[in-house]
Amino acid sequence: MIIGIGVDVVDTPRFQGSLVRTPGLNTRLFTEKELNTPGGKGENAVSLAARFAAKEAVAKALGAPAGLSWQDCEILIGERGKPYLELSGTVAAEAKRQGITNWHLSLSHDGNIATAFVIAEKQ
Repeated sequence: MIIGIGVDVVDTPRFQGSLVRTPGLNTRLFTEKELNTPGGKGENAVSLAARFAAKEAVAKALGAPAGLSWQDCEILIGERGKPYLELSGTVAAEAKRQGITNWHLSLSHDGNIATAFVIAEKQ
């Protein structure tokens, strides 16, 4: 049963500008693991923008409750380049509270836009 869906788009040049203008923003938004997985290197603003869109989409799928931490939702890359979520702390607690057992994630980017789509399910 689908509990929630979330979608978000990010303007990649604007996001890259934010990373340049705001020292430490990338370490506030992303975990070390995210920054060191394929496509996560700080120079790759497109991949980071897609990950940021995914974090926003997860929050939307949860109903955007207050108090979620950016660090508690990791977007990582698995086998054959498939992205997946690792939740902890505040985000994992909210997902558990809602009975969410499965997540589906899709990332895409084209031109100057990065997009993420998330589906939250419970069995």
